[in-house]
Amino acid sequence: MIGIYCKDMHNTEHGLCDKCKELQNYALKRIELCPFKIRKPACKNCKVYCYSPEKRETIRKVMRHSGKKMVYRHPLLSIAHLLKKASF
Repeated sequence: MIGIYCKDMHNTEHGLCDKCKELQNYALKRIELCPFKIRKPACKNCKVYCYSPEKRETIRKVMRHSGKKMVYRHPLLSIAHLLKKASF
């Protein structure tokens, strides 16, 4: 999702800009440290906030922008995410 966002918002063709690379590294590190590991719920349904407030807002912007495009680029992942998001 960060790649889609970066390409559209920062006009990158290959790879991520430095700001988006930093965000991706931050997100991957937070996921790695998640106490739920493989059973991690969708962030919207999670009771533990892994991201700092600033990064959380940035991730929301990325997800808002890229979410619509994910259906076309990765339909199975999109469906899996929607199902996960819907479960409590």
